[in-house]
Amino acid sequence: MSGPMTMALGPFMFRAHGFGYTGVGRKLDTTWAEIETAGRLNALQWTGPRSEVVTINGVLFPQEFGGAATLEGVRLAAKSGLPLMLVSLGGKVFGSHAVQKIDEDRAFHDRNGAPGRNAFSIEVKRIGSGFSLLSLLGLI
Repeated sequence: MSGPMTMALGPFMFRAHGFGYTGVGRKLDTTWAEIETAGRLNALQWTGPRSEVVTINGVLFPQEFGGAATLEGVRLAAKSGLPLMLVSLGGKVFGSHAVQKIDEDRAFHDRNGAPGRNAFSIEVKRIGSGFSLLSLLGLI
């Protein structure tokens, strides 16, 4: 059972059933330089965005709906340092992202040690435009 695609991280498709997600969070970090001034509060000057992090939370039920192989693919991409494009169902492109963390909480193991439930969290950080090969090629 795969169901309709809801989001993609590179070639890895999040679907309604199987490799899906229960929530997506975004965190934008911007910086302000503090400039000392005499006789009043220090001034702040905006220096730009520092990072943008997206956290994707989900729960797999691999024995019923699959999805474990896709999560393993994301893990292998992370270990290889492969940047992945994040795209929503509506076709909104969020840019190239680096997988920073993958956390798993496996439970309800069968007699062979396979989990019946695997809650996961994938944290990706947007790769800034600049020196990446993809930006040089005009792909991001």
